[in-house]
Amino acid sequence: MKNKSSEASEVVILERCWIVEFRSKTDVSIVLKFQSGEPDLYLEAASKPDCESWAVALGEANSEGLKNKIQQLRRLIMEIKEERSSGEAQQFLPSSQVDSLGEPQFTNIQRTANEPKLEFSLACKDLVAATRDRKLNTFIQISVVHPAEHILTRYSSTEIVEGTRDPLFLTGVTFPPAYPIYEETKIKLTVYDVKDKSQDTVRTNVLPDHKEPRADVGRSFLGCTTFRVGDLVKSKEQQLTLTLRTSDGGKTVGTIEVNLVKMGELEDGETDHITTDAQDQKCALVRECTATEGISGKDNLPSLNAVLKNPICKLYRFPTSDNKWMRIREQMAETTLSFHVPKELINLHIKEDMRRNQELKDLGELAPHWDNMRRSVIAHCDQMLSMYQDTLAELAKHTGSSFKSSCSKGEKTLEFIPINLHLQRMHVHSPRLKDALYDVITVGAPAAHFQGFKNGGLRKLLSKFEAERRNTGYQCIYYSPENTAKAKEVLSNINHLQPLISSHADLLLNSASQHSPDSLKNSLKMLSEKTELFVHAFKDQLVRSALLALYTARPGCVLKKPAVPRNSAEEGGDLQHQDHPSQIKRQDSIPHHSEYDEEEWDRVWANVGKSLNCVIAMVDRLLEKDNISNVKEGENDPSAADCKVLHTGDWYEQLYPLVITLKDCMGEVVTRAKQSMAFVLLQELACGLPQCLMLTLRRDIVFSQALAGLVCGFIIKLHTGLHDQGFLQQLHTVGLLVQYEGLLSTYSEEAGMLEDMAVGISDLQKVMFKVIEAKSEDFLPIITGRREHYIIEVQLPAKMFELLPQEIKEGKLLRMYPVLFNVGINEQQTLAERFGDTTLQENINQENLELLKEYYKLFTEKMPPDCLPHFQEQNDLKGLLENLHQNIQAKKRKNVEIMWLAATICRKLNGVRFTCCKSAKDRTSMSVTLEQCSILRDEHQLHKDFFIRALDCMRREGCRIENVLKNVKCRKYAFNMIQLMAFPKYYRPPEGTYGKADT
Repeated sequence: MKNKSSEASEVVILERCWIVEFRSKTDVSIVLKFQSGEPDLYLEAASKPDCESWAVALGEANSEGLKNKIQQLRRLIMEIKEERSSGEAQQFLPSSQVDSLGEPQFTNIQRTANEPKLEFSLACKDLVAATRDRKLNTFIQISVVHPAEHILTRYSSTEIVEGTRDPLFLTGVTFPPAYPIYEETKIKLTVYDVKDKSQDTVRTNVLPDHKEPRADVGRSFLGCTTFRVGDLVKSKEQQLTLTLRTSDGGKTVGTIEVNLVKMGELEDGETDHITTDAQDQKCALVRECTATEGISGKDNLPSLNAVLKNPICKLYRFPTSDNKWMRIREQMAETTLSFHVPKELINLHIKEDMRRNQELKDLGELAPHWDNMRRSVIAHCDQMLSMYQDTLAELAKHTGSSFKSSCSKGEKTLEFIPINLHLQRMHVHSPRLKDALYDVITVGAPAAHFQGFKNGGLRKLLSKFEAERRNTGYQCIYYSPENTAKAKEVLSNINHLQPLISSHADLLLNSASQHSPDSLKNSLKMLSEKTELFVHAFKDQLVRSALLALYTARPGCVLKKPAVPRNSAEEGGDLQHQDHPSQIKRQDSIPHHSEYDEEEWDRVWANVGKSLNCVIAMVDRLLEKDNISNVKEGENDPSAADCKVLHTGDWYEQLYPLVITLKDCMGEVVTRAKQSMAFVLLQELACGLPQCLMLTLRRDIVFSQALAGLVCGFIIKLHTGLHDQGFLQQLHTVGLLVQYEGLLSTYSEEAGMLEDMAVGISDLQKVMFKVIEAKSEDFLPIITGRREHYIIEVQLPAKMFELLPQEIKEGKLLRMYPVLFNVGINEQQTLAERFGDTTLQENINQENLELLKEYYKLFTEKMPPDCLPHFQEQNDLKGLLENLHQNIQAKKRKNVEIMWLAATICRKLNGVRFTCCKSAKDRTSMSVTLEQCSILRDEHQLHKDFFIRALDCMRREGCRIENVLKNVKCRKYAFNMIQLMAFPKYYRPPEGTYGKADT
């Protein structure tokens, strides 16, 4: 101690002492008392505030106080590191990679392959509140300390349990198979008391890297504890009871129980002892994990892992109506198909458009008007082709996540990619019922967001365009959409069949050169089948009329008096009764400056069939002579050998000119047909430039998004149904029902989205699936075809492929039956119902009801009744369909029962379920969680008192809030209180889970 201007006169060691501060408002003195018996030290300050600050400073100056301060600073530093790394908690290196970094070897946890490494649940007891009368609202933050790095990483949190000092947490903790966790790893559990859930921003939001959380916002620290993973795994009871202490390690504030959990092991005993707990936390458990699995076992894993990525999983337990436990695993995974399918599709579009542009160029010489039209069309087509190529190049650069977030729905480079496409799966494990899987594909409504909805969506735009195109006949020739579709089909058949016929013709000649009767018969059979398909492809008045139209577009054309066209049935005739090709007069290309004979096409087209008949007749004669030769040889006729030698060498020579004639005739038909059909396409394009190409682009974008979801749904359904022979029979006999649930309003922009979505889903009818055996480790689907017809080849490993029926293994094409039912539920739908128009929704629902009835009729005609599961009676389906019909006719406002009925019918018919809203994030989350809880109640005896609790639990801590976080980096559904007032009751999220967020 010293004066201001003097040297130190005395040193006081502030250890083992305490401070006495006088409580008088005027007294400015304090007294230091020592445990050693030293005389008291009396100190006086200049003012009362000075005195108080000196008392605090002296009280903290001892070594024990400094130690506590250092510990507190260390804790704060660790928490700051936790917050900084919270966004990267799931971005970890697999154990194998961590080991390869040269770190010390640690003890691995022994678990089944593809199962989570570690899972545990949490509960607290006897928590101490800051004030005696305060009701605690607590949650636990889980952090990991890796044994090699000694860095604390925040891993996850439980939900908030309100109003109890003995919280049983619904959310547990799971570490996925690839997570680098060992017996030496330490887990830190920190308990917080939340004052206001809506203000708990540290927990609900992901903070930017440059911002630190405020410790005083919304929550206060209660206590923490740490344990080694090995201690939990090796404990006899597989349970640890740990003491919670304050940050200085002194005061005990309660205990925390950590229980090791194993999926699949049902707990014994009744649940009655749980129901006496606090009202807000009756028996439930949920934990999160990241491992996808199916009931059908490990054989599914390689092919499923090829399409499913970054899975998130939660596990709950709820009581049944008879007070038994059931466990529910909720899974959500994104899919690589979000990018794979659009890229494959765009590549096909580029090839198709390049081929079309070349066909337009190959039309030959045209009159000036038509030639200028062709030049304009090709210029516009080249621009669109360049845009497709640029889009494909940009997608090829994409790395990282396999899904497109809702925030990116307006990005041009990603407009072909489906929005927020995920598999949502619920796996139910009941004590008395068989395990069951319930899948829903969630995806943003297929729509062209970048192009916008100012003028409506595809449904309106296509109708308007078709009406305008009819009135442009003075510029070009009008062909109906059916005729242009037919022209594309003819061109596709030509491109497909011509090389096949040529190949089979070469095989026929090869068999002849080898003098192989059996091979000759088989080659002739294949050649005949393909050639007849080729000939029948041109049995259409469109080809003849298009040839005439093309002739009129040539320079200097002269029309002969038109002949009466013959009946198409007479034109085809019987291939076996046509003339020998020696009588055929070969025709040159379409004449440019001579009279045009309309019957010329009939002769050219019929020559192919006549040529084939000549080939068949020659093969029959050769085989007949060969048989006679063999009979004589069997009778030891000396002339038989000479005869055989004579005819062996001339099989090839006799067939060769006939095969060449067939190829020539076919080539002439192909040239004329290609040009005529290309001329039809020229009219389609010329009548609507540039709107036609822009509509094609919009339709391609919407279809690409819809197809990616469909392929994902089909593959998942195929994997889960591999052991269901009834489903596999239904798949190849009837086809697959694909039911879409739409939650879009019919007001403003969402009406345009609904119009896009309706057309995109309807276009899925032109998609066929084919299942093939995988020849490599690449299990991604292969897409072939053109805009009017696509075939998706799904690859399965050999073991799984063998489980399929013979019809599917032989390559039978599998049909899709997509249906869409939409019911708007938000505040915009309220405006549409009161001040706008809901006709669009009513028409869509009515049209798709008819499609659903058609599928059901087909199903009942082709499938035996015992193919449906035992609890799905035919009468139930009839009643459900009738109920659905009545609800659609009722035109009731926000009639969500339409969606419930349609979903139930879909499941009973082994269909694939889709749920869509604008972004598949908020309204979709409300719908799928309601559907899951309804299934638990109706099919698995969920206790009636726990329906709302289960619903809130899934919405607050389940996979869907993780989906929100993935999309907008915030654990808040994008609703506000006013919006939710317009929502149906069961579509409202629990308090504290919604608020302002970017969507």
